[in-house]
Amino acid sequence: MDALFPELIWLVCVAFMAGLVDAAVGGGGLVQLPGLFTALPQHTPAALLGTNKFSSFFGTAAAGWRYARNVRFPWAPVLFAAATAFVFSFLGATAVTLLPRDAVRPLILALLIAMLAYTLVKKDFGALHRPRDVGRRELGLALLMGAAIGFYDGLFGPGTGSFLIFLFIRFFGLDFLRATAASKIVNIATNLAALSFFVPSGHVLLAFAVPMAVANVAGAFAGTRLALRGGTPVIRKLFVTLVVVLIAKMGWDTLAGV
Repeated sequence: MDALFPELIWLVCVAFMAGLVDAAVGGGGLVQLPGLFTALPQHTPAALLGTNKFSSFFGTAAAGWRYARNVRFPWAPVLFAAATAFVFSFLGATAVTLLPRDAVRPLILALLIAMLAYTLVKKDFGALHRPRDVGRRELGLALLMGAAIGFYDGLFGPGTGSFLIFLFIRFFGLDFLRATAASKIVNIATNLAALSFFVPSGHVLLAFAVPMAVANVAGAFAGTRLALRGGTPVIRKLFVTLVVVLIAKMGWDTLAGV
């Protein structure tokens, strides 16, 4: 255990920052996954992915609980999206070996650029909370949204929270704060689906995953506090920053052939 101590301290710090970022605007995987791959290169990718999901599940659950207590949003479409997201996230995880990730990255990069452009052009996007009436059409849309995002999260992952926030604003009229809160509920479902694959198959490094989960929860509480105090203006700025980082990372990975 002494030999693992330096890596463990580093990963606990990384997990705290990942929990904070993810709770405020999503994208915690951008912080936590590279930290795991850097600190534990001797382990298999599946074990590192499983450890990441284990830690982030608890942080996301803590953020979702905190938001649910403090922010009101329409539960029906959120739960419908979460239900299909759970099923399709598991299907996406099983399809990883069937579809090359290199085939997915250019499409996701194009979607991120379009999403960023739309957000910047429409200055009032996500600034006002104008929830739409929820009927059959909206519930059907929530099911489709959950299925698409869930499958993507299981198959690839980066930017899942950002896509959810964007879609909840665009199609359900939520502001950034409420869209962030709603996205956490769906993220809980996708993380749980991934864990139902990683845990039984033994792809979780518990010696690291448990302390990281505790740190991730602490970061999630700090992130939700920041979001609730700063409100929509702060989350919008963080959202734009995160999407720019995602575009830069995916663009570099695409050009470098990573």
